[in-house]
Amino acid sequence: MGTSHSKKALVYGQVRRDLQSGRYPPGQRIDPATLARELKVSQTPVRAALHHLVGEGVIIDHARSGLQVPLLNEVALHELYDLMERLLLMACDIGFNATVRRPSAFELLAHDIDVPKSTWQLFNAIALSSGHRLLHQTIKRHNDRLAPIRRAKSGLLDHALEELTELSALWQRQESEALRDAIRAYHARRKQLVPRIVALLIDRRDGVP
Repeated sequence: MGTSHSKKALVYGQVRRDLQSGRYPPGQRIDPATLARELKVSQTPVRAALHHLVGEGVIIDHARSGLQVPLLNEVALHELYDLMERLLLMACDIGFNATVRRPSAFELLAHDIDVPKSTWQLFNAIALSSGHRLLHQTIKRHNDRLAPIRRAKSGLLDHALEELTELSALWQRQESEALRDAIRAYHARRKQLVPRIVALLIDRRDGVP
């Protein structure tokens, strides 16, 4: 692997982790020069990595504001939730491919659990277990798009840990029909909250307490 490619991969991985951790909330600008200084690399691999993420829809290149995390309107967020639901249901339809090595057991701890991060991991595991490479890649990309939103709106949902624990248990027991029902219910709750989620994201972008 060439040096430029390895630096691009370093930046790419770091930005994805930062998006999942909440460092870059929806509407946040990502400055290539600042990122290059932090990672001690030139701006060339930084811009290459960021434009890769633009191609995946994880960040956008806004004409006036530059590179930033998308701040979706209500229609776009509702569609994103709907698409993620359909993709996960498709993975359930395919089933658990016995020829594919399943990830290590997905266990939720009762203490100090990072629900947004664990949600990403569970949905990725469901996709991976289908054994469908292209479907897994598509779910992973949309999982990344939802990660900053999950982080920013985490306080809006009660019983999120219990909900995630149930989804995880159904997946581990390979109860496909029950898992499908739980996935539908999970996304239905979030679709109902879309107006509140979007309002919260706009307020946070504008610095409204």
